[in-house]
Amino acid sequence: MKELIKELTEAYGPSGREETVRKVIEDKIKPMVDKMEVDSLGNLIARKKGPGKRVMLAAHMDELGLMVTYIDKNGFLRFSNVGGISPHILLGERVVFANGAVGTIGCEKIESMKDLNFQKLYIDIGASEQKEAEDQVKIGDIAVYQRGFQDLGRRIISKSLDDRVGCAVLIQALKEIESPVNDLFFVFTVQEEVGVRGARTSAYRIKPDYGLAVDVTRTGDTPESETMAVALGKGPTVKVKDTLIITHPKVKKIMVDAAERTGIPYQLEVLERGGTDSGAIHLSREGVPSGVMSIPCRYIHTPSEMVDYDDVINGVKLLKSILETPLD
Repeated sequence: MKELIKELTEAYGPSGREETVRKVIEDKIKPMVDKMEVDSLGNLIARKKGPGKRVMLAAHMDELGLMVTYIDKNGFLRFSNVGGISPHILLGERVVFANGAVGTIGCEKIESMKDLNFQKLYIDIGASEQKEAEDQVKIGDIAVYQRGFQDLGRRIISKSLDDRVGCAVLIQALKEIESPVNDLFFVFTVQEEVGVRGARTSAYRIKPDYGLAVDVTRTGDTPESETMAVALGKGPTVKVKDTLIITHPKVKKIMVDAAERTGIPYQLEVLERGGTDSGAIHLSREGVPSGVMSIPCRYIHTPSEMVDYDDVINGVKLLKSILETPLD
């Protein structure tokens, strides 16, 4: 799976511009599904038919980005954030646009790092004047972090593990489930980072009986981190609550029973800030019992997110065990 995660994380795909990473996923899953379509918003919906309940699995394809808002006379690019990015992690970062144009992020003179905000930052693509910059980049173009995949053995570092690792888990589970007992809809969603938008429209279309998002979650295992009972290497998590959802008790029980029945290590997750696609799924139509399986991840929303490979493998096992449970 590491090669799959590498290919997914290194693909370009900020919110609203997911077509490149979507093509990668389409090519991977086409031989394994009964039906595949792209809806009008850009979600990739793959169905693997079974006799049971309609179950929607969601992992978002999009990553964070920086959108160009202004190009000055000297060719420097001003930008705004697409998704939750802190300006304090951007200084000196390299970024790349869809057309391959590369830049680095600089900053105006400030007296203190407390004064740093997006208005003080700019992207330098090496242009010496406005027209030279405009020949490469237009207003509204989006840059993403230019960071490669690093295999540390037990651990993995990369940009956009949020949530390309979730996409990888869905792809692998789809590959391993040969005769589903439920009617499965694997949805690779768009625009999660800017408001769980793709999950909202795709859930309305699918009309699932159950919903399950697969995403990452933060940890409490680094020096002086905020208190949280989640750590790398202790298994995928069964979400109890986040900002957007309180997991349906029936779905939580299904997930916990599946883990304990098959001896898969798992952690219970209470995320005090943040949400996932399940927040949109569970409010679709008359309501959908929903939950989340998460992969613990350090340094979320930075260019160097980190996960434990054993958690990823156990995440596939847990998801497979959940989906092989006949749901009434």
